[in-house]
Amino acid sequence: MNIDNNHIWHPYNSLPSKTPILNVASTNKCTITLKDGRELVDGMSSWWSAIHGYNNQYLDDALKKQIDEMPHIMFGGLTHDPSIKLTKKLLKILPKGLEKVFYADSGSVSIEVALKTALLYQKARNKPNKKRFLSVFGGYHGDTLGAMSICDPINSMHSLYREYLPQNIFAKMPSINNDSDDIEDLEEKFQNYHEEIAGFIIEPIVQGAGGMRIYRPQYLKRARELCDKYDVLFIVDEIATGFGHTGKMFAVEHASVIPDIMTIGKALSGGYMSFGAMVCTGKISDTISSNPPYALMHGPTFMGNALACAVSLASIELLLNSDWQAKVKNIEAHLSNELGELKSLNIVKDVRVIGCIGVVELTTSEFANTLQSEVVKQGVWLRPFGKLLYTIPAYIISQEELYSITNTMKSVIKKVDSERN
Repeated sequence: MNIDNNHIWHPYNSLPSKTPILNVASTNKCTITLKDGRELVDGMSSWWSAIHGYNNQYLDDALKKQIDEMPHIMFGGLTHDPSIKLTKKLLKILPKGLEKVFYADSGSVSIEVALKTALLYQKARNKPNKKRFLSVFGGYHGDTLGAMSICDPINSMHSLYREYLPQNIFAKMPSINNDSDDIEDLEEKFQNYHEEIAGFIIEPIVQGAGGMRIYRPQYLKRARELCDKYDVLFIVDEIATGFGHTGKMFAVEHASVIPDIMTIGKALSGGYMSFGAMVCTGKISDTISSNPPYALMHGPTFMGNALACAVSLASIELLLNSDWQAKVKNIEAHLSNELGELKSLNIVKDVRVIGCIGVVELTTSEFANTLQSEVVKQGVWLRPFGKLLYTIPAYIISQEELYSITNTMKSVIKKVDSERN
């Protein structure tokens, strides 16, 4: 591991790492096998992406077939059947009206494309003053520069870059406890700044890395109304929530609203390849394409990668042909029943569950490294984030493996709580 320790920079980490980096030898379904022979039940599904688990034969076969035909071809001036078939499939499951698809390298890049699309749309409408974005505190949209500018500007990991980023507008974070002042503040921001706002962007129903906060659908409904009233594009980031994580195919379905622009990623490819997409309405693409600047000026080298398209198509087919709703509902019930008892502990601030997302928020982040090492000792892979110990398992996880995850979460948190008190 000397090469890794001395030369490989891992995400959100120093070099060399101040925390252990585990060497993975292989994966299978919901099991991670380390090089030293230890096996861990995966409670993270590789940052929300591997919804079918690992080494799925159907996805493997799709990749193998595609690599023999064409692993990649530039998308400028060329196209291919995998992208056409994937788009046809997406149009059947996307919210009605979202019908124009731009394929990107990753979720973060799809956010960049969404922001650029919104800006070009306003330019094409001869509204160049609409060049800022309204977002909410507690949000997270990725690690690239444009994406960072709409993440929480104070408490997120991106606050280090604040002086360098475009200065956007932020409303109060959506309330977990159904308070009304969050919507009042949002309305005030629209009223005061709508002439300079190109788009309002938010993670629907669940704020991810910004705090794993679950909020009410009514907030989204009101946001949609305000966007319409003040002529602002409604942009939703479904990179983490899409493809079933909240119990709906897309989280906006909880509020029965349709955005103008949506970004997708993570589970799009079933966790096999880095891939994302920006989808929008025909009105947006027609406006840009019929007026200056006439084109969406973005062109990733690996845009529409044939392998990524092929495996994404297979992943969606696999999802639609499975009883994924029942599986997610079962995971939700289990997480609610098992993690709920932790609410009474002194170090636990809150327990939140929706779909296959189970979150235990602690009162402090000082235990993150301890919790990380303890869950591994008990044969589970979880990745604490600040004050949060959470799980988002694959939909195929067995009941026994689910118990391994929740029993481990309860055990390590109770141990820390008893040691502190």
